[in-house]
Amino acid sequence: MSAGTLYVVATPIGNLADSSPRSVEVLRGAGLVACEDTRTTRTLLARHGIAARTVALHEHNERAAAAKLIEALRAGKNVALVSDAGTPGLSDPGALLVAEAHRAGIRVSPVPGPSAAAAAFSAAGFPATGFLFAGFLPASPSARRKALQALELPWPLVLYEAPHRIAATLEDLEARFGPAREVAIARELTKKFEEVARMALGEARAWLAAVPGRAQGEFVLVLAAGEAREPAALDAERVLEALLESLAPSEAARLAARITGLPRRELYRKALQLAG
Repeated sequence: MSAGTLYVVATPIGNLADSSPRSVEVLRGAGLVACEDTRTTRTLLARHGIAARTVALHEHNERAAAAKLIEALRAGKNVALVSDAGTPGLSDPGALLVAEAHRAGIRVSPVPGPSAAAAAFSAAGFPATGFLFAGFLPASPSARRKALQALELPWPLVLYEAPHRIAATLEDLEARFGPAREVAIARELTKKFEEVARMALGEARAWLAAVPGRAQGEFVLVLAAGEAREPAALDAERVLEALLESLAPSEAARLAARITGLPRRELYRKALQLAG
């Protein structure tokens, strides 16, 4: 019996009408749908009349759930991996299952679609050939400020933030990068109360406080590019230490390599030393 395929399926970040025809087709044909929250995914499936079996795969059970899903894939079942919103593995669970599928020689097929990071960047209007996606900054104020020290970069920076931390994060961004640096604030993307506004960091907290309830919802911040610097001026160890506050060594090494221009393998070895 041939193994099944693991489909990595991007799902709407808010508006359920953003489901692509291909994503609906893949979900309808899957033997299992692995998802963060079965209740959230069943709402999406019901919208399209899909009766697929759902299996929970989240940060607390990812390793055990992944092992069972690999068994199902080896037995010939197709598995669709989804997150609550957007693209799995991007600040969401899923990367472990995908990695295990590759190790097992199982075909992995992406079904691209919605991404809050890409959507916010496209609506920000900052000219650039790319951006750095840093996900969520550390929750601790001191760790957050330390992480920001490594993020003075010559390209736009995309961050996710929770509503209860958005004001503090905007304050820290202004303190670190100055009130004149521009930021685009994307709130509740694709949903009823969506807002996308671009302004100087010095105006951001006043904008947030200007409308009751504006600090609620899901936020994506796009910070304008900083000044270009020579790679030699960057302290790789300091960059790694800051990134390791909130990232695994492999991801910290990947971002540090992009920031400093140094080899990723060398930085990964250093990250393991620092993390240990």
